Amino acid sequence: QVREWKNEGSKRYMCTGRPGWLTVSLRVGKYKKTHKNIMINLMDVLEVDKERQVVRVEPLVTMGQLTAHLNPMGWTIPVVPELDDLTVGGLIMGTGIESSSHIYGLFQHTCVAYELVLADGSLVRCSPTENSDLFYAVPWSCGTLGFLVAAEIKMIPAKKYVKIHYEPVRGLQKICEKFAEESKKKENSFVEGLVYSLEEAVIMTGVLTDEAEQSKINRIGNYYKPWFFKHVEKYLKADRTGVEYIPSRHYYHRHTRSIFWELQDIIPFGNNPIFRYLFGWMVPPKISLLKLTQGEAIRKLYEQHHVVQDMLVPMKSLEKSIQTFHADLNVYPLWLCPFILPNNPGMVHPKGDETELYVDIGAYGEPKRKQFEARASMRQMEKFVRSVHGFQMLYADCYMTREEFWDMFDGSLYHKLREQMNCKDAFPEVYDKICKAARH
Repeated sequence: QVREWKNEGSKRYMCTGRPGWLTVSLRVGKYKKTHKNIMINLMDVLEVDKERQVVRVEPLVTMGQLTAHLNPMGWTIPVVPELDDLTVGGLIMGTGIESSSHIYGLFQHTCVAYELVLADGSLVRCSPTENSDLFYAVPWSCGTLGFLVAAEIKMIPAKKYVKIHYEPVRGLQKICEKFAEESKKKENSFVEGLVYSLEEAVIMTGVLTDEAEQSKINRIGNYYKPWFFKHVEKYLKADRTGVEYIPSRHYYHRHTRSIFWELQDIIPFGNNPIFRYLFGWMVPPKISLLKLTQGEAIRKLYEQHHVVQDMLVPMKSLEKSIQTFHADLNVYPLWLCPFILPNNPGMVHPKGDETELYVDIGAYGEPKRKQFEARASMRQMEKFVRSVHGFQMLYADCYMTREEFWDMFDGSLYHKLREQMNCKDAFPEVYDKICKAARH
């Protein structure tokens, strides 16, 4: 298809032919209508190499599919981003994170090689040792350097359960100290925080294990179970710590059934026990279905009165960041997920030369701030994130100007490669795909 595009005179930019409503991001890109759509229906797990401890997959393989495939074989991947429908391609070209990222980094940091079809129609493999510039430039590039057709991801042995410890913490300073302290401990397989108000949070730490106390097993993924974030809140309300054993796959997809806490706005009675027992098997609705059936009025309403944002900030700025989120948005719960950010080349790396501990703050829901105005409030947030050398996840609405965008991200390697590989006539620049103007 790419060669055919070349023969036709390369008149338009190319993009993948996957319809916008199918993606997990809330936006639908306008560019799908004007660019040449290249159909990439590659959705298979290609090989599981137990000796190298690597799984090779095609870009449309989803997290739900991958854990279902690997877990029975006794394997998993180090970073399993939460929602079942997230694809490998999206997690590499965009980004992905999970509560194990304080050990392994972002999803891209667990990948050992990519295979891409470039603008000239050639197939190239890149890794840290071959075509390394391309390897480091691909993450966050949103398909503007080439088409991903396969990826190799590290595997680790799977265990049956996650032994999870819930601890309510009160007082913002205490929350931030406790969270940073747990995130530095490598003996924690998982670290996650749910912040329920400016002064209240539950911090969870988990350890992978094959043994479990039968009385403390909680299969949270069963359709009739309470939504996970509501279950966690009980520990805060009762002001007590707790320990449970959660089957690993249920843990990996613990926020899937309630789409984190987005479902409470869509189905307000969805956590009611009667609804859960009778109809819980029907939820969550696929995000793609919600997008496909969403009218223009609802979409505009969502845009103005609803926030779905992930901001990645250095751990040392966590307290200031939560205060800023509170002042500009006032959305709770906030999701806290720590990750280690190595100083690799590419669009995203720490300010210094050292690997640094960062945290993803996720805000999903309806802002309670009285004067919330989507554009002005988000621009203020983006300015703050740039000031602490943080990053905005690109699936979300981005209100930055081109200059501000390249102030937040390091474009040096990216632009060099676009020049070298003649991408400028083949693909739009990443900013033009994700900025506010590129949506409808």
